[in-house]
Amino acid sequence: MTVLDQIAKEIGADRVLTGPDAAPYGKDWTGGYTSTPLAVVKPANTGEVSAVLKIANATKTPVVPASGRTGLTGATKADGAIMLSVERLNKITEINPEARTATVGAGVILSDLHDAASEHGLIFPLTLGAKGSAMIGGLLSTNAGGINVVRYGSTRGLCLGLEVVLADGRVMNLMSALHKDNSGLDLRNLMIGAEGTLGIITAAVLKLKPKPRAYATAMVAVASLADALSLLHKLQDETGGGVEAFEYMPRSYIDKHRELFPDAAAPFDQSYDVNIMVEVAATLARDAVPNDDGSLPVTALLEDTLGAMLEDGTVLDTVIAQNETQRREMWKRREDAGEVAFFGGVFVNTDVCLPLDKIAEFERRLTPRIKAIDAGASEVIVAHLGDGNIHHTSYISRNDPAVIDALTEAVEDVVQELGGSFSAEHGIGVSKLETMRRRKDPVALEAMRAVKRALDPHNILNPGKVIPGV
Repeated sequence: MTVLDQIAKEIGADRVLTGPDAAPYGKDWTGGYTSTPLAVVKPANTGEVSAVLKIANATKTPVVPASGRTGLTGATKADGAIMLSVERLNKITEINPEARTATVGAGVILSDLHDAASEHGLIFPLTLGAKGSAMIGGLLSTNAGGINVVRYGSTRGLCLGLEVVLADGRVMNLMSALHKDNSGLDLRNLMIGAEGTLGIITAAVLKLKPKPRAYATAMVAVASLADALSLLHKLQDETGGGVEAFEYMPRSYIDKHRELFPDAAAPFDQSYDVNIMVEVAATLARDAVPNDDGSLPVTALLEDTLGAMLEDGTVLDTVIAQNETQRREMWKRREDAGEVAFFGGVFVNTDVCLPLDKIAEFERRLTPRIKAIDAGASEVIVAHLGDGNIHHTSYISRNDPAVIDALTEAVEDVVQELGGSFSAEHGIGVSKLETMRRRKDPVALEAMRAVKRALDPHNILNPGKVIPGV
């Protein structure tokens, strides 16, 4: 039997897609990474994932795991490989309000987990623009960040336990709900962020948090990024760390957004260079019970803080959401960032992280270097300013590989000069392989290769991704 015949015998022929049935899986959300998988297989449980990997390992057939295919780095390209979709591992096994945990399959869609947790007055605090299609397995495999990292941390910090199928089909059970487990090497965190190169995540135990009782959301204009950081620190001090989102949208981003979404309202009556969307969440009743005049204490606190900073000149302008419709309008402006970045001609998109106080210097150093490479280039930035994560896009005047490479290296140079990282939350995939080769510590790279060889000696798991070859 062929390898596909063997797999079909284990999981059912109707769960092995080839030809036109598999074609839609060969394209990711960006449209920039296309491939032709040997087949798409859709196992229904961990046992079936194990069976597929045993066959693939014995036949040395490459396997590329896939979830919602909403990634931005080409990590699910699967030319000639078996694409293993976890979409059928979509059961929310348990929401445990007492332990504040959720036990879920890798194919659970993020927004479905949000809904399930909400029924118990809880939240799974990871959120991002692709929440309606991104799946837990992919979010864990890329250590996704999103918009609430400033308060809750990245996906790694929200995971307690994992179930992982290794390259040879053995199942590694790390499904602990413990907050402390100091029993040897941290294999759970090794798997998170590995993009399926060390094993395929099939299930997880995740942390849940109290559902905020109220939100206060505003657009704020300030004169500089230094003033924006002053605002962030002031709000964190006044709210006891209650800032959930602190998103930087400069004039270039607002202009591009208005161009793509002409029906969207402008954030202010006039344009500003530095625009911040801030959201503060109240989990305490005293901050969420309306005052005698009907106002919410958390909103009043935000208003008072912004008012004082308006008086001293730190804040130039502000609009505070007065209802959920206005709040959603502010959020949509930020959540449209994918469309803003990825649909504007030939571009170079980067995802970097810097110390909070170095972001302004990053902009100052980078722009002249970009103009020196391509005088006709333009830039758009959007940033999770609260955690230092910048999404920088250069729109270039011509589709020239040499220009693309030069611009990519220019960003890498500035990031390295300022002590940052060339990858913050999108992962490595194929798009950052050369950057990994150039910029990652060579001893760290060799350690990664050694781990890969130990766990996947035949190199069948997502080969050619994340770890550059020697």
